[in-house]
Amino acid sequence: MNEALKEAKKAFIKDEVPVGAVVVYEGKIIARAHNLRESKQDFAGHAEFLAMKKASKKIGSWRLENCDVYVTLEPCSMCAGAMIQSRIRNLYYGAKDQKAGAVESVIKLLDNPFNHRIQYIGGIEASKASMMLKEFFKKLRS
Repeated sequence: MNEALKEAKKAFIKDEVPVGAVVVYEGKIIARAHNLRESKQDFAGHAEFLAMKKASKKIGSWRLENCDVYVTLEPCSMCAGAMIQSRIRNLYYGAKDQKAGAVESVIKLLDNPFNHRIQYIGGIEASKASMMLKEFFKKLRS
């Protein structure tokens, strides 16, 4: 999660919502990304979505079934859906997203009986991730 937090810091510096993600395969980080939605003007510019795309390219398959995603903020429905579609094995996330979280907060997308189930654990380094988000939005408002 510390590597995902480093990615979130990169987003913060770029005036992007500070969310970072890494994809781990066989115990090694194979992809990392941070939010780039504003700078790329791309609705799919979420950290975990970008990291999963990089991971797919790295391993040469859309199937990421032996990969784990670490992301600093609870995924939205788009990203959680992409995780199901790409067959991510495990999801580890930091802060909950009370407005758009699709794992535990607003909806529980990963608990539905789809053809693939993802194991997940939230709250990892949540205080660090939350603090960075709060600082970002405080700066944005001022």
